[in-house]
Order: sequence, then structure tokens, then C-alpha cells
Amino acid sequence: MNRGIALLAFAYVLSQFFRAFLAVLSPFLKADIGAGPENLAFASGLWFITFAAMQPAIGWGLDTHGPRRTAAILLLIGGGGGAALFALATTPAHVSLAMALIGVGCAPVLMASYYIFALEYAPARFAALAALMVVVGTLGNLVASYPMTLAAETIGWRASLGALSAMSTLTAIGIWIWVRDPLKEPTAQRGSFGEVLRIRALWFIFPLMLVSYAQVGALRGLWIGPYLTEVFRADPRVIGQATLAMGIAMVLGPLAYGPLDRVFGTRKWIIFIGSALMLVSTVALIVLVESSVLNVVLLMCSIGFFGSTYPAIMSHGRSFLPAHLVGRGVTMLNLCSIGGVGIAQFATGRIHAELTPAAVISLPYTMILLFFAVLLTVGLVIYLFSTDTRPDRA
Repeated sequence: MNRGIALLAFAYVLSQFFRAFLAVLSPFLKADIGAGPENLAFASGLWFITFAAMQPAIGWGLDTHGPRRTAAILLLIGGGGGAALFALATTPAHVSLAMALIGVGCAPVLMASYYIFALEYAPARFAALAALMVVVGTLGNLVASYPMTLAAETIGWRASLGALSAMSTLTAIGIWIWVRDPLKEPTAQRGSFGEVLRIRALWFIFPLMLVSYAQVGALRGLWIGPYLTEVFRADPRVIGQATLAMGIAMVLGPLAYGPLDRVFGTRKWIIFIGSALMLVSTVALIVLVESSVLNVVLLMCSIGFFGSTYPAIMSHGRSFLPAHLVGRGVTMLNLCSIGGVGIAQFATGRIHAELTPAAVISLPYTMILLFFAVLLTVGLVIYLFSTDTRPDRA
């Protein structure tokens, strides 16, 4: 099982990479195939939308066929095939189609891990294991920053995508060989997504899950690149360094959140306070939108750090799920998280397109940040009515 978990962790590294690498490739794709910020926002949005759209099928696949087949087949077809298509892209439309395929391939890997954690380990360990998987996976976020810039400058972005296609294919084969499906206790209960939606406690968690990662994923996955390019005339290496810094903050965030629920005996208030601090950072960035590259990067890092609540919110939602609904329940939560990013990318792409060109060059980014601030405020207000759970109740 350890070897299989390691392969799933590496697959999640690839997943994190693919959702974030467009930010640093934006100058190269603009020069080579004419893909502008709106094109890349659409392509990034497709990655997240297809990822989210696959979650119901993945939940059924995990509960019915197990994580081995579900993760291996989709990663092979979507990850390996999508990256190969990207390497051959000659138009923005090709990039969009490739990103949609890659979204399908990446969709099952984290949920396959969480499914194994939920059925093979004690419930009290779920939050720590979930956070650890996110921390390991976020290494892909780091590779998708300055290292990807260097790769694009040295061997070219096409060769880099070809190598990623090969890695995705080999990882999928390894998952098929070494991942072992967990044993499930016989039960007469057959879960459904309708049953998940009837759990009232989740209603107040879904909205924050929908909007919190939407901001972090959209900013790190795309907008930090065009923002620094258009407002500060930053070159690709500066963008690579900025995305690396934000990626490091997103590694440290889950590590910080991981033990706090056990230290303070609450899940709800750890998540609420962290999300509120992300909102404060967003408002500060709106105020200082044109101040300096350093201020912008520091505030982006703050958003990335405080916005790394994904495993904590997942653990809060998991605490309300009975065993027969684990697969469908965690994928429903993940659908909200990833789907939120996809919707946000489509919406912010339109905001940028409608306000470009602008008399004030930072106006599109001010409005994008305001859009996220409003959504996060709504999510936090609804989350106030959620039911708290202690770690030992999970």
C-alpha cells in the first residue's frame, strides 16, 4: 500500500503542476501561438470544469470499482494523452482541448488517496493524512513556477510537455500495478449523491468550499502571471520567482492548518479565522494593487498561505459522512472546490476581457480581486451557521 500511496502522491504532484503551469507559460504561449490572458483563462477554466464534472463519476467509480482502476485509467488517457496534445498545440483552441483532457486525467488521484485514507486508517488521522497529501502534491505547484520557466527557456515548452506526457503515462501504469483497493465491510446500504445532499450539515460547508480555493487556484494558476506582466512589465523569470514564492506559501499553509484542529479542539473556527485572514489579505491587495512587485508578491503569498484550507474543510465535511458515503461524499466536496475554480476562471476571464484596454492598467485586476473578495465574504457568512466538530468525533 505504501508504494501505491507514493504513486498516487506523485500523480497528485502532476495534478498540482497542471493546474498552475499556465501562469509561467503565458509569455511563451502568447509569442508562439497567440494565446492571450483570456484564452488561457478559458483553458484553465476548462481544466477545472472537466475536473469537477468528473467527480460524480469518480465517486461512483471509487465506491464500485475501487481507486486502482479509477485513477489509473483516467490518468493514462487524460493525463498522458492531454499533455501529448498540448505539446503539439498550434492554436489556443488546441491548448483548451488539451487542458480539458488533462483535467479528466487529474480528477481521480487525490480522491483515490482520500478514499484509501478514509477506509484504511482511523478517522482521527484523516485530517493529518489529507493535509500531508496536499503538502506533497503542492510540490507540483513549486515545479510549475521558476523551474518550469527555466525548462521552457532551455528545452522549450513543447519538449517539457512531452516529458510530462511520458511521466503521466508511466505513473498511471504504476498505479495499476501497485495500488491496492482497500477492503470494505459488507453493508446492505448503497449510497447515492442524493443521500449526501440530504446531510444538512454539509449545506453550510459547500459554499465556502466553492469559493475559498477558487481564489487561490485562479490567482496562482493563471492571474499572477498576466498581472505582473501587464501592471509591472515583469519578465518571465520574475514571474517564475513570484509563482515559486506563492507556491511555497501554499506548501506551508496546510502544514500550519494540519495540527490546529487538535490543538484547539475545533474545526470550524480554525477554518473561519484562516479564511477571514485571506479576505483581509485580498482587500489589502486591492488597496495596494499598483504599489510594487514586492508588495503584490507578499500579499499573494499571504492569500496562498491563509487560503490553504482545503484539507481542513475536507476534514470538516468528512466528519459528517457515514462509511458507505465516503466515496461520493468526498468527491462531492471536491466537486465544489474544483468547480469553483473553473467557474471563477471563466468569470474572471470575462472581467479581464471587458475591461481591457483600460485607462488605468490595473483596473481589470482590481475588479478580479474585488470579485473574489465578495464571493469569499458570502461564503464566510454562510459558514458561520455550520456545525462544529471536534477531531475525536470524526
